[in-house]
Amino acid sequence: MGVRAASVGGQAFALDTLVRLSRGLRSTDAPSPRLSVPEGMTAPVGCDAVQVPARFGPLVLPRLPRVGCVYADDAHWWWLVPSDSDYALEWPAPARYAIGAVVPETPRLIHRPDGTLPYTPPIPLYLAVCRIMGTTPSWSRAVTA
Repeated sequence: MGVRAASVGGQAFALDTLVRLSRGLRSTDAPSPRLSVPEGMTAPVGCDAVQVPARFGPLVLPRLPRVGCVYADDAHWWWLVPSDSDYALEWPAPARYAIGAVVPETPRLIHRPDGTLPYTPPIPLYLAVCRIMGTTPSWSRAVTA
């Protein structure tokens, strides 16, 4: 079974590339701030962000084996994750997934990892957020007819 692809202007694109491009075309009337990657770091697959209320941030942080860039303000904490880290995951409320790391305000960087990649691994983050929120991960839920 091969990767699905489409051709645009004679150039073939994989389905995940088309999804990423279509997400990039979404816009609002007023531009929202994006979390920026710190100088000296690269984001080769793009960035999205996971937001949790600030009261949960200190509870999630120690549950992670590796932490990327974390931003915070008085109301929320955000973790940078690779683009499309929401694929097949239902992030539990009140957590919010921000495509393109677009956030309502410009928070301050509170954690910068060693190295050049800004990402927190999304699966451990997802499991930690589920645990803190008291939610069963979506792949562990019973299937109903």
